[in-house]
Amino acid sequence: MLGTLNMLGLAKRCGARFLLASTSEVYGDPLVSPQSETYLGNVNCTGPRACYDEGKRIAEALTFDYHRVHGLEVRVARIFNTYGPRMAINDGRVVTSFIHQALRSEPLTVYGDGSQTRSFCYVDDLVAGLLALMDSGCLQPVNLGNPVEISVAELAQRIIARLNPHLTVSHHPLPVDDPRQRRPDISRAEHELGWMPKVPLEEGVARMVAALRVQEAIPSAEPEMAVVT
Repeated sequence: MLGTLNMLGLAKRCGARFLLASTSEVYGDPLVSPQSETYLGNVNCTGPRACYDEGKRIAEALTFDYHRVHGLEVRVARIFNTYGPRMAINDGRVVTSFIHQALRSEPLTVYGDGSQTRSFCYVDDLVAGLLALMDSGCLQPVNLGNPVEISVAELAQRIIARLNPHLTVSHHPLPVDDPRQRRPDISRAEHELGWMPKVPLEEGVARMVAALRVQEAIPSAEPEMAVVT
């Protein structure tokens, strides 16, 4: 909250256009799917995840107050699950964790029964969306994410099948207030920005596997692919 407030003040003084990297977490544990920007959310404001959820919600409130009161040009992106190379291995994000564990022949950690869903957007697509948003005249929040929904359990099985079919899954208790569904309605992004993601999950995972092999110096066990130009 304080960081957003400070940056809004700086943007006002400099006459800059302000981009807020908000999050799908503003929708909390949603009761509707897919989630559109008009959905007001289902957030537990006293739960263990509240510091993040409510922090982003108040950041959005401050951003639009600066627009209304001071005429500041603002853009707000509600970013859904994003993945790609150079992510921190230990940050707890599911795609990174699964690939890291699979490359090390460890059981893949799944919380709950894995029926919770996520929608994974490759980083290149997200960056293209952010640039399109900044170049647009859209003053409303915009969902940026991949509308293709997949369960965590299915994601685990896809990575196991790709990297090591002998791996197992280790189930752990589901964290409190962990969202059961994540699927963006990107109609506004398509209409206002002319944007939609292009990189399918299989391709994005392949790129990330290659990057993590280099990062951790793990040799590839997959056949080399010839590229004809």
